[in-house]
Amino acid sequence: MRLTLPILILSMAVTACSRIENVGKAPDLNPVEMSAEHQAMQASALPQDLPPQGTVDRSSLWSGGRQSLLGDRRAQKSGDILTVVIEINDRAEFSNSSSRARGASDDMGIPNLFGIPQAIDNRLPEGASMANAVGMSSSSAFNGNGSVKRNEKLELRVAATVLGTLPNGVLKIQGTQEVRVNFELRELLVTGFVRPEDISRQNEIPYDKIASARISYGGRGQITDVQQPRYGQQVADIILPY
Repeated sequence: MRLTLPILILSMAVTACSRIENVGKAPDLNPVEMSAEHQAMQASALPQDLPPQGTVDRSSLWSGGRQSLLGDRRAQKSGDILTVVIEINDRAEFSNSSSRARGASDDMGIPNLFGIPQAIDNRLPEGASMANAVGMSSSSAFNGNGSVKRNEKLELRVAATVLGTLPNGVLKIQGTQEVRVNFELRELLVTGFVRPEDISRQNEIPYDKIASARISYGGRGQITDVQQPRYGQQVADIILPY
């Protein structure tokens, strides 16, 4: 306990100092040069299979390649880019109610026992009697109500990068987006696994076809900072039992 308190105070002081350094400054954007998407794009592309020499018609618009007018330009290898369409419109409502009641009473008396209760009654205070020696009663009641109502709607589009291909052909994708408006930074992160055949001809993939999808939408900055409780209040909420 003696060591925990100084460590807690020191950690809170370090956190406060880091926050003081950002006073009057907008949140910094994360660099893209060292991101996973950038590393995937830096990888060398696979060699393209070209038709045998002499079989290509130079006057034709159709070459069968990805760069042709009618070629398949969907993402299919590491470093390719596709668009993730996020359209979440969820609504859930639950309502529960429960009640419980219990009552009990017990009485015990010794009106006659070889004349002993009568002899004891003569020595008891006025109004006391062994005829009703013990009396007990108890009651309990419980009533509980709970309800949950949630309505979420989110519509976003973000460009994601193929980070790699799994042995079964499934693509691992990740997309990040940061938008700073004044002193508030909005962050969007999408990651998961998609099948190449689920990618549309427009090179788009809906979020409900992404396996192990992880979608994070939030922000940081002055407004977000004000909306959060102070560190002391958060610690008090954890420590205090009531």
